[in-house]
Amino acid sequence: MQLKPDVEVIFEFVGHRRDNLYEGYRPAHLICADYLTTGVHSYYNIENDANEDIKGTITFISPEAYPACLWIGKKIIMYEGKNIVGYAIITKIFNPILCKNEEV
Repeated sequence: MQLKPDVEVIFEFVGHRRDNLYEGYRPAHLICADYLTTGVHSYYNIENDANEDIKGTITFISPEAYPACLWIGKKIIMYEGKNIVGYAIITKIFNPILCKNEEV
């Protein structure tokens, strides 16, 4: 079953991860101060050069468990285990459950 994406983002990867991306990558996301969740990444422009932003979408697991926690411009930390692999900056929210304010 193909789920619809919850958010559109600009990805900022750190370290080796920038050169080792693939469709369907699933890091953990610090969605709230005390809540990590998995999200499946889809990229619009994964082949762009190192100077361009990587844009795409994230489909989160169980978004109903952490409602009203996102807004445009929020920067989410992404992890592999205890290591920070990058950040996702929210540019659009498709899933109204996640939106902190009424604007979707």
